[in-house]
Amino acid sequence: MNTGNFTDNPKSRAIFLDRDGTLIEEVNFLSRVADLRFFPFTIQAINLLKNSGFLIIVLTNQSGIGRKIFEEKAMHEIHAEIQYRLRDKIDAFYFCPHPPDENCACRKPSLAMIETACADFTIDLENSWMIGDKAIDVETGFNAGTKTALVLTGYGQKDVAKLQKKPDLIAENLLEAVKTITNYEQIRHSNS
Repeated sequence: MNTGNFTDNPKSRAIFLDRDGTLIEEVNFLSRVADLRFFPFTIQAINLLKNSGFLIIVLTNQSGIGRKIFEEKAMHEIHAEIQYRLRDKIDAFYFCPHPPDENCACRKPSLAMIETACADFTIDLENSWMIGDKAIDVETGFNAGTKTALVLTGYGQKDVAKLQKKPDLIAENLLEAVKTITNYEQIRHSNS
Protein backbone atom coordinates (compact mmCIF):
# COMPACT_ATOMS: atom_id res chain seq x y z
CA MET A 1 0.00 0.00 0.00
CA ASN A 2 1.78 3.04 -1.19
CA THR A 3 0.68 6.57 -1.90
CA GLY A 4 2.88 7.25 -4.88
CA ASN A 5 6.18 8.60 -6.04
CA PHE A 6 7.19 12.06 -4.91
CA THR A 7 10.50 12.36 -6.78
CA ASP A 8 9.88 16.01 -7.76
CA ASN A 9 9.65 17.08 -4.11
CA PRO A 10 12.61 17.87 -1.85
CA LYS A 11 13.83 15.01 0.31
CA SER A 12 11.59 14.13 3.22
CA ARG A 13 12.47 12.85 6.65
CA ALA A 14 10.92 9.46 7.30
CA ILE A 15 10.18 7.30 10.26
CA PHE A 16 10.66 3.67 9.29
CA LEU A 17 8.50 1.87 11.79
CA ASP A 18 8.34 -1.77 12.75
CA ARG A 19 4.76 -3.04 13.04
CA ASP A 20 4.37 -5.81 15.65
CA GLY A 21 5.53 -4.89 19.14
CA THR A 22 6.20 -1.28 18.12
CA LEU A 23 3.18 0.25 16.36
CA ILE A 24 0.75 -2.41 17.58
CA GLU A 25 0.85 -5.01 20.34
CA GLU A 26 2.80 -8.19 19.62
CA VAL A 27 0.55 -11.10 18.65
CA ASN A 28 2.42 -14.16 17.47
CA PHE A 29 1.67 -14.46 13.73
CA LEU A 30 -1.12 -11.86 13.73
CA SER A 31 -3.53 -12.99 11.04
CA ARG A 32 -6.96 -11.73 12.08
CA VAL A 33 -8.22 -8.15 12.38
CA ALA A 34 -10.09 -9.27 15.52
CA ASP A 35 -6.70 -9.88 17.22
CA LEU A 36 -5.26 -6.46 16.28
CA ARG A 37 -4.52 -4.38 19.38
CA PHE A 38 -3.20 -0.83 19.42
CA PHE A 39 -1.13 0.36 22.32
CA PRO A 40 -2.89 3.16 24.24
CA PHE A 41 -0.29 5.61 22.87
CA THR A 42 -0.24 4.55 19.19
CA ILE A 43 -2.61 7.19 17.82
CA GLN A 44 -0.95 10.02 19.75
CA ALA A 45 2.51 8.95 18.56
CA ILE A 46 1.45 8.78 14.91
CA ASN A 47 -0.32 12.16 15.11
CA LEU A 48 2.80 13.75 16.62
CA LEU A 49 4.97 12.34 13.82
CA LYS A 50 2.58 13.55 11.12
CA ASN A 51 2.31 17.00 12.71
CA SER A 52 6.11 17.15 12.72
CA GLY A 53 6.27 16.53 8.97
CA PHE A 54 7.62 12.97 8.89
CA LEU A 55 6.70 10.35 6.33
CA ILE A 56 5.57 7.26 8.23
CA ILE A 57 6.60 4.02 6.56
CA VAL A 58 5.92 0.64 8.12
CA LEU A 59 8.47 -2.14 7.47
CA THR A 60 7.38 -5.58 8.61
CA ASN A 61 8.74 -9.11 8.37
CA GLN A 62 5.72 -11.38 7.89
CA SER A 63 7.16 -14.88 7.63
CA GLY A 64 3.77 -16.36 8.54
CA ILE A 65 2.88 -15.86 4.87
CA GLY A 66 5.87 -17.85 3.62
CA ARG A 67 5.34 -20.49 6.30
CA LYS A 68 1.70 -20.85 5.12
CA ILE A 69 0.37 -19.92 8.58
CA PHE A 70 -1.80 -17.21 7.02
CA GLU A 71 -2.39 -15.72 3.58
CA GLU A 72 -1.10 -12.39 2.32
CA LYS A 73 -4.71 -11.20 2.05
CA ALA A 74 -5.06 -11.40 5.85
CA MET A 75 -2.04 -9.13 6.31
CA HIS A 76 -3.49 -6.58 3.86
CA GLU A 77 -6.78 -6.62 5.81
CA ILE A 78 -4.85 -5.85 9.00
CA HIS A 79 -2.99 -3.00 7.27
CA ALA A 80 -6.30 -1.61 5.99
CA GLU A 81 -7.68 -1.68 9.55
CA ILE A 82 -4.55 0.05 10.88
CA GLN A 83 -4.99 2.76 8.23
CA TYR A 84 -8.67 3.12 9.10
CA ARG A 85 -7.95 3.54 12.82
CA LEU A 86 -5.09 5.95 12.12
CA ARG A 87 -7.10 7.91 9.55
CA ASP A 88 -4.74 7.06 6.68
CA LYS A 89 -1.65 8.56 8.33
CA ILE A 90 0.69 5.72 7.34
CA ASP A 91 2.31 6.69 4.04
CA ALA A 92 3.21 3.13 3.04
CA PHE A 93 3.49 -0.44 4.27
CA TYR A 94 6.28 -2.70 3.00
CA PHE A 95 6.53 -6.33 3.98
CA CYS A 96 8.72 -9.38 3.58
CA PRO A 97 6.75 -12.64 3.32
CA HIS A 98 9.78 -14.94 3.50
CA PRO A 99 10.87 -17.20 6.36
CA PRO A 100 14.28 -16.35 7.88
CA ASP A 101 15.97 -19.40 6.35
CA GLU A 102 15.34 -18.18 2.78
CA ASN A 103 17.99 -15.44 3.18
CA CYS A 104 16.06 -13.07 0.92
CA ALA A 105 17.05 -9.46 0.22
CA CYS A 106 13.87 -7.99 1.71
CA ARG A 107 13.78 -9.43 5.22
CA LYS A 108 15.04 -7.01 7.87
CA PRO A 109 17.88 -6.33 8.52
CA SER A 110 18.42 -6.45 4.74
CA LEU A 111 17.53 -3.25 2.92
CA ALA A 112 15.20 -4.10 0.03
CA MET A 113 12.13 -2.67 1.81
CA ILE A 114 13.95 0.61 2.55
CA GLU A 115 15.37 0.70 -0.97
CA THR A 116 11.87 0.26 -2.39
CA ALA A 117 10.57 3.03 -0.12
CA CYS A 118 13.38 5.30 -1.33
CA ALA A 119 12.38 4.54 -4.93
CA ASP A 120 8.75 5.37 -4.13
CA PHE A 121 9.45 8.48 -2.04
CA THR A 122 12.29 11.01 -1.98
CA ILE A 123 13.75 10.24 1.44
CA ASP A 124 16.57 11.90 3.35
CA LEU A 125 17.99 8.77 5.03
CA GLU A 126 20.54 10.68 7.09
CA ASN A 127 17.75 12.59 8.86
CA SER A 128 15.35 9.65 9.08
CA TRP A 129 14.83 7.12 11.86
CA MET A 130 14.23 3.39 12.15
CA ILE A 131 12.14 2.53 15.24
CA GLY A 132 11.50 -1.02 16.37
CA ASP A 133 11.39 -3.47 19.24
CA LYS A 134 14.02 -5.92 17.98
CA ALA A 135 17.76 -5.88 17.48
CA ILE A 136 17.16 -6.52 13.76
CA ASP A 137 15.22 -3.26 13.53
CA VAL A 138 18.18 -1.36 14.98
CA GLU A 139 20.52 -3.24 12.64
CA THR A 140 18.28 -2.30 9.69
CA GLY A 141 18.64 1.36 10.62
CA PHE A 142 22.42 1.05 10.91
CA ASN A 143 22.56 -0.70 7.51
CA ALA A 144 20.46 2.06 5.91
CA GLY A 145 22.34 4.96 7.49
CA THR A 146 19.38 6.24 9.52
CA LYS A 147 19.22 7.14 13.16
CA THR A 148 17.95 4.26 15.29
CA ALA A 149 15.57 3.78 18.22
CA LEU A 150 14.75 0.64 20.18
CA VAL A 151 11.45 0.59 22.09
CA LEU A 152 11.07 -1.64 25.13
CA THR A 153 7.58 -2.86 24.18
CA GLY A 154 7.10 -6.15 22.30
CA TYR A 155 10.45 -7.96 22.30
CA GLY A 156 12.37 -4.80 23.29
CA GLN A 157 13.04 -5.76 26.91
CA LYS A 158 14.56 -9.06 25.75
CA ASP A 159 16.33 -7.76 22.64
CA VAL A 160 18.11 -4.87 24.39
CA ALA A 161 20.65 -7.47 25.59
CA LYS A 162 21.17 -8.69 21.99
CA LEU A 163 22.28 -5.30 20.67
CA GLN A 164 25.77 -5.42 19.20
CA LYS A 165 25.82 -1.67 18.75
CA LYS A 166 23.91 0.87 20.83
CA PRO A 167 21.06 2.68 19.03
CA ASP A 168 20.74 6.46 19.10
CA LEU A 169 17.79 6.09 21.45
CA ILE A 170 16.25 3.50 23.77
CA ALA A 171 12.72 4.41 24.88
CA GLU A 172 9.97 2.83 26.96
CA ASN A 173 7.55 2.85 24.01
CA LEU A 174 6.78 4.42 20.65
CA LEU A 175 5.30 7.60 22.12
CA GLU A 176 8.35 8.24 24.31
CA ALA A 177 10.63 7.65 21.30
CA VAL A 178 8.54 10.00 19.14
CA LYS A 179 8.54 12.74 21.80
CA THR A 180 12.33 12.55 22.04
CA ILE A 181 12.77 12.52 18.25
CA THR A 182 10.40 15.43 17.62
CA ASN A 183 11.95 17.49 20.45
CA TYR A 184 15.40 16.80 19.00
CA GLU A 185 14.21 17.86 15.55
CA GLN A 186 12.66 21.09 16.91
CA ILE A 187 15.89 22.02 18.67
CA ARG A 188 17.98 21.12 15.62
CA HIS A 189 15.84 23.26 13.29
CA SER A 190 15.71 26.22 15.68
CA ASN A 191 19.52 26.22 15.80
CA SER A 192 19.95 26.16 12.02
